[in-house]
Amino acid sequence: MCRWGYSGRKQQRKRVEVPVPDVSVVVIVYNDADRLPTAVQSVLDQTLRDVEVVIVDDCSTDRSFDVAQELAAAHPGRVRAFQLPENSGAGGEPRNAGIQHTRGQYVMFLDSDDVLEHNACRNLLAAAEETEADIVSGLCVRVHRDTRNQKRDEWYNWLYSTTRTLESVTELPDLFVWDTLSTNKCYRREFLIENDLRFPKGMFYEDLMFIADAYLAANRITLIPNQVYFWNVFEKSAVKSVTNRRHEMTNYIHRLEVHRRIDAALAERGLTEMKLAKDVKFLKHDLVLHLRDLPFRDEAYRREFAELSQEYLAGISPEAYERVLPIQAICAYLLQKGDWDNLIPAVDTLINRDKLSSPLAQRDGRIYWCDGHLDDAFGREVLDVTEIGYHEKPVNQLFLRNQLTSFAESGTTVSLAGRITNPLGVIPEGAKLSAELEFSARRRSLQSFTFPVRSVRHEGDAVVWETDADVTGTLRPLGIVDSIWDVRLRLKADGKLTTSRLTVADTELAGGPLPVRPRLTRMVADHIEPHISSKGHLAFRLISESQSAERVQEFIAKGVRGKPGTLAKAGYRKAKALRKTLTSGDTKLRAYHEVFSRLPIKKRTVVFESHLGKQYSDSPRAIYEEMRRQGLKFEAIWAYAGSPKDFPKDATLVKRWSLPYLKALAQAEFWVDNQSYPLKLTKRPETTYIQTWHGSALKNMGFDQPSLKAQTRQQQAEQQRSLDRFDRFLCRTEHDARTLAKAFRLKEKTLLRVGYPRNDALVRARLKEAESGHRERGPLAAELGVPADKKVLLYAPTFRKAGGRHGRFALPFDVERFADEFGDRYVLLVRSHYLNHVVLPPTVQSRVIDVSARHDITPILQLADGLVTDYSSVMFDYALLDRPLVFFTYDYDEYVHEGRGTYFDLLEHAPGPVVRTEEDFFETLKSFESQQQEYAKDRKEFVAKFGEYDQGDAAQSIVDQFFAQWSR
Repeated sequence: MCRWGYSGRKQQRKRVEVPVPDVSVVVIVYNDADRLPTAVQSVLDQTLRDVEVVIVDDCSTDRSFDVAQELAAAHPGRVRAFQLPENSGAGGEPRNAGIQHTRGQYVMFLDSDDVLEHNACRNLLAAAEETEADIVSGLCVRVHRDTRNQKRDEWYNWLYSTTRTLESVTELPDLFVWDTLSTNKCYRREFLIENDLRFPKGMFYEDLMFIADAYLAANRITLIPNQVYFWNVFEKSAVKSVTNRRHEMTNYIHRLEVHRRIDAALAERGLTEMKLAKDVKFLKHDLVLHLRDLPFRDEAYRREFAELSQEYLAGISPEAYERVLPIQAICAYLLQKGDWDNLIPAVDTLINRDKLSSPLAQRDGRIYWCDGHLDDAFGREVLDVTEIGYHEKPVNQLFLRNQLTSFAESGTTVSLAGRITNPLGVIPEGAKLSAELEFSARRRSLQSFTFPVRSVRHEGDAVVWETDADVTGTLRPLGIVDSIWDVRLRLKADGKLTTSRLTVADTELAGGPLPVRPRLTRMVADHIEPHISSKGHLAFRLISESQSAERVQEFIAKGVRGKPGTLAKAGYRKAKALRKTLTSGDTKLRAYHEVFSRLPIKKRTVVFESHLGKQYSDSPRAIYEEMRRQGLKFEAIWAYAGSPKDFPKDATLVKRWSLPYLKALAQAEFWVDNQSYPLKLTKRPETTYIQTWHGSALKNMGFDQPSLKAQTRQQQAEQQRSLDRFDRFLCRTEHDARTLAKAFRLKEKTLLRVGYPRNDALVRARLKEAESGHRERGPLAAELGVPADKKVLLYAPTFRKAGGRHGRFALPFDVERFADEFGDRYVLLVRSHYLNHVVLPPTVQSRVIDVSARHDITPILQLADGLVTDYSSVMFDYALLDRPLVFFTYDYDEYVHEGRGTYFDLLEHAPGPVVRTEEDFFETLKSFESQQQEYAKDRKEFVAKFGEYDQGDAAQSIVDQFFAQWSR
């Protein structure tokens, strides 16, 4: 059963007197007799046969040790069972005892409610022998046993993307910080003994301390991408695991003590970067787990929690606060300060990430979470939420905290009152207010009921409301499938709607169950009672006070579990799966190719799209408006992604990737877009695809990009098929023919040298200005509030991948300094790339304006007296106006030499000054107006080289070539 042992880490074997297994698996158990055999069997069934099981019972009070002895008797030589003389109170001491009893060259740990993956021991041992590692670690999979489909998630799988060996854990701090399990690992036994590695006795979170010591002691660690351990999660278990008993203060005390010990170990070794990484993890994970429970705990718990936390938080590096989410840092800071008035609302945002739970404060042009602690420099830094952009959002885009302030029952009626946060007065005094309370079944597509709110008004920095809801008389649940009812308040302020949930916080839900009349049956539920959801919101649930209800519920449960119920559930799941299948991408592609593409082409039908449906803009818009101007008879279909707002009302609008969208594309006579329709859609031969494109190229494009060159032949062929759909490709210059057309491998006959329709307006504006000697600003200046005595500068950078969370682009210059130094002469318009966005501080309001949300850039270019850009193709368009340009290329070397490369040297051809630093940028702006003449010749040469076909008639030329006959 076991082969003779050997010394050394590879194949240098020598005979010893006792058989030595390859791997010993220590299985610990406490009062888990039913699940222990399954855990042990997962070891006995390993594909590596030379494995032993060492069961250690922590002095159970059930039959666990009896079962362990039975397993040992059934598998002599492979299973041994031991019992501690007294219960240790945690999992550490049983594992320590197990290590002493192991005989294998390698040791693993397994809990009695978990199992090993079938090949776990073989894979871990193979890696250990190959790399001579002290520790080999593989993927742990959490299996949520209470869920219907046994939901699974891999534990920090990014650490295990590939096999790798570390000479020290300091090479990968994330491993030390995040994978703190002892159970998904294989340890060289001599390594454990030599370093006296033991679990702390009688403490929760013993894994954290043990694995930290093991990581730090290991001379070599190997990670493998294989699943090795299945961690079974039973959230509905009567006996909760440690991780599900966070309400016990002992739990938190032990967690902090383990963290202190680990901190000491890191400090002893001078591992400051590891300590910082661990601090970050504590703020964003360990502390958050307990903070989320605070709204549900009493004052005594909170006081003790704060006292324990404040001492530990004092040792957290201030730099750690910079590396976590703002709300995580805010909560930790307020906890350290003991500021409960601001902390509890902040935790509401921590739990409900999109919710704004604070009234905010504005000081010195910055936005802060609250108005306290601003005399503390560190507090100002942590509480500064300007970059989140709350101050830029209208009320209908905010999810506001709505705290329930009173709850009472009288007969069949519930009386409720609440207080809605009003950050920075986003709901202005004098606004017309109205509201309604909505009770809606949690299951989608089921019914909802509304109650008018009798009073809603401003009160200080909040909006308060009161109402009465006749729940018994109005609410008519079905009775079986709609057991949970959520409550929302819908508030209208000057016609703008914002919806909020009712946060219970410390408000007592006084009263008892209210009678209701279910539509289907009262045998299961005849009352409804208030309760608090997992996220702290008011909800109601159906219950029954009937004595027979329990028997009826048991009868229904049996029916659900029985054959009729099984068939019904199977039918429901099939229907749900079918619905999911019908709306999947693969099904839509099949519908397009196998159904819609067999329908006849609809003559005089054009599908327009701009920037993947994100905008009504660019050359497709210019062509569409020219067709309308000429009065052509055709069916116009515009694709949109997101909201259809601002798209033309006289066209049919279809949502991108919807079935109507695919049907429209399949039957259209023409496709007109500036980027690409979905790549996998095959264009029918009868359809003409006019690709207007969206800008000349400075940056390498298409197959000139290193990333595309590195693709396989199959991937390149797939990309080429999508490009070959173009029947016509618009060029505004021979530069396009030499670069874009070549990079896309387009045939000469595809190229249409007519210029960009979007630029017709720019050419006409320049000609009109030259003829009249006067520049017309147009209506946009008044719409934006630009004073007549100020000139307009436009900052329009290219796309940045490193744009922060959600594509946020950080401006490369101090926008407040710009406003202070140049705000008396200029208004700066900021136009980010459509895949990025910017956040401006409130101090620059009216002097710096974000125009990124506007669909069409052409009117903005016409308004601007000068352009500041970097590598954006907008340079080619704006040059047509013959106005000054400045190129702020603060990351030139990185962008040009380390990125995807460029077709020409911007430093040589730029029709305006190129600056690299903020100081040079501001210095250049001081002489901005003189550049009109200084660079006049350069701009003329630039347009001749990169825009010779833009003559102001591109849209008319295209309409005349392809659509003129539709006037008949």
